[in-house]
Amino acid sequence: LVRMKFLQLLSRKPGKLEMLFQIPFCQKQFPHMRLATSTCLYSKKKKANSYEQVDQEKYNNLVYSVTSYKTSSQTPETIFEEDNLLYGPPEKHRPPVKAETKTPKNWVPLINPNKRTPLLNSDSKLPMKISLQKTKMPSVTRILQQTLSPQQAFYLERWKQKMILELGKEGFEEYTKNLFLQGELFHAALESIFLTEEMATKEQREDVVISGYLSSVQHVLKDISEVKALESAVHHESLQYLGLVDCVAKYRGQLCVIDWKTSEKPKPSLKNTFDNPLQVAAYIGAINHDANYDFQVSCGLIVVAYKNGFPAHPHFMDPDLCSRYWNKWLLRLEEYLERN
Repeated sequence: LVRMKFLQLLSRKPGKLEMLFQIPFCQKQFPHMRLATSTCLYSKKKKANSYEQVDQEKYNNLVYSVTSYKTSSQTPETIFEEDNLLYGPPEKHRPPVKAETKTPKNWVPLINPNKRTPLLNSDSKLPMKISLQKTKMPSVTRILQQTLSPQQAFYLERWKQKMILELGKEGFEEYTKNLFLQGELFHAALESIFLTEEMATKEQREDVVISGYLSSVQHVLKDISEVKALESAVHHESLQYLGLVDCVAKYRGQLCVIDWKTSEKPKPSLKNTFDNPLQVAAYIGAINHDANYDFQVSCGLIVVAYKNGFPAHPHFMDPDLCSRYWNKWLLRLEEYLERN
């Protein structure tokens, strides 16, 4: 009480209280004066210490480390120690667990073990060309379109809206119609080249619509030989789906299902072709299980040709890669059948 009155008297004269704590004499006389708080001056009832309610035995080390210092003396090491007491030691980084690969419920092999095929003869007849018949069986294109992932559907719709914003609705319809026409003309020109075993005719070379595409694939055409089928329909007898194969021929000595694609943007890697590898795998499986074809295929080739004449990107799919995409195709087929 005497100390409190003494402090009150000093506080009436400016500068006196500060001087009191600066001189050594007062530091000796009042060593604990700095611990006085506003609670002592203004509160009639002493506030309960929250640490008294802590389970001292359970948190003995933690409580001791917190209450044993009047001022903060934390260091990075003491902080880590306190974290260990509260939360335990940090777990070591673990690599993310890969999601389990789904397996098709109705698995059918890509290569047909029951199909007997004669030896391929380089002097064989003209390429097969079976017309696509209208039937209730779904096409490969339809199945892939109706089983797009939400992410694929989102990007496709965003691209469509962007093009409509730039070209207008009618302009976008005209743009897609021209793309389809260019693809048809390009495939027709390639078919003519393979059938006549000659390069494109003068009229085709002068056609500015496809001249760039034809120039783009010249280096790929040099590696293609022994064409077995052109624009020919295929159907899988047990899985009941069909499609139209662009070309079946040897590419650098390997018999492949070849899919010709046109693009205005470069696609230097296979992942840039989106669902095209699944389409090729589906055609391979269909050929191998179609009685109309006396051969089997285990490889694929996707050729992306460019309108500006830039050299096309050929993406070769070996048997192992085709098998992996075949499993993905079977999952998409199952998804389609469940929805329909």
